[in-house]
Amino acid sequence: MDLNTARMNTLSLILAGGRGSRLKQLTDHRSKPAVPIAGKYKIIDFPLSNCINSGMRKIAVLTQYRSHTLNQHVQRGWNFLRSDFNEFIELWPAQQQTGEDWYRGTADAVYQNLKMINELNSEYILILAGDHVYRQDYSVMLQEHIENGADVTVACIEVPVKEADQFGIMHVDEDDNIIAFEEKPKNPPTMPGNPNVSLASMGIYIFSTKFLRDKLNNDSKDNQSSHDFGKDLIPLFVGSSRIKAHHFSRSCIPNDSYPGKPYWRDVGTLTAYWESNMDLTKLVPELDLYDESWPIRTTHYQRPAAKFNYNYEERIGTALNSVVSAGCIVSGSTVEQSILFNNVRVNSYSHVKKSVVLPRCDIGRHCQLTNVVVDSDTQIPPNTIIGEDPVADAERFYRNEDGIVLVTQEMIDRLK
Repeated sequence: MDLNTARMNTLSLILAGGRGSRLKQLTDHRSKPAVPIAGKYKIIDFPLSNCINSGMRKIAVLTQYRSHTLNQHVQRGWNFLRSDFNEFIELWPAQQQTGEDWYRGTADAVYQNLKMINELNSEYILILAGDHVYRQDYSVMLQEHIENGADVTVACIEVPVKEADQFGIMHVDEDDNIIAFEEKPKNPPTMPGNPNVSLASMGIYIFSTKFLRDKLNNDSKDNQSSHDFGKDLIPLFVGSSRIKAHHFSRSCIPNDSYPGKPYWRDVGTLTAYWESNMDLTKLVPELDLYDESWPIRTTHYQRPAAKFNYNYEERIGTALNSVVSAGCIVSGSTVEQSILFNNVRVNSYSHVKKSVVLPRCDIGRHCQLTNVVVDSDTQIPPNTIIGEDPVADAERFYRNEDGIVLVTQEMIDRLK
């Protein structure tokens, strides 16, 4: 089977049902894949864009937890494929098709949708997480899967050994056969010839459909299983199936300014989320969103251009080393090393530094914000200072161990 035919015979499943509790109040009213990121996007735009750019045009988004904003985003911005060409991006909500349970794990989420999967009669299934930020050509991984005659191919990335206990870690032989797989091990195996690096699963899998269907049916009957790919199925395949590792470096979209440094971020914690946004304020970010050869798409709304007002004495509307999105007004204030999402207003004499301000926020006059994440639709009262006094911040808002402060409208309302 040639690659183009294989792509047409691949069903991509994006697992987007997770709550993302480690993002704290950012996911109180939305699922993690629907969290805004990088000024104008939502996290799910990255796997969706990767699919489209890779030529994968049969896509289902599996949703469950507080999915309204995610559903709205996909329906409004990702409905451009041609159904008469058998292309689609569909939302598959949890429907309790196999019993009374909601999705119990990543593998169970796929199992509960086997009826729809069978009806599509695809040769291969690409499983993706809906909450990672990266650029990858999945067709390169698919071609490897076919050439290797693999039952399952697992995308992997090199991580420092000291961070390996946060991931599913693989041990491979010289031919990239996976010979061991441990979920978040205390003593992770290292790569051959490099004791400082471990090989971590990215939560991206390609299965031959018949193989996956059989294994999911078996797993569904196992009462001891947590029905999760990383915890249960992948370790079970080791030694009994042809399971191969695919190195992310082979299929990532390169950034010429950072040769040999593939960009992939799990933005599942508040600090990781803040850091991934701060990355984009660098002179040359590791994640190149300006690369027209691999565009990241999103839902578009009609908005005016960003505007900067006043230019005298201490009342100068300016942004330094920052990303300022459409619809923003920086009025007589200073924005420094920050990201302003759409329709944010920063009023006079305020200073916003190293902060992430989500859509439709209003920062009052004489405010000082440092190392802050401001949730959507939050109005910061005039004269508010955040990021200077750790004790005061922790009393009023959510402050994590890294000093990142999360502010929501509910927190502001409690101060009144």
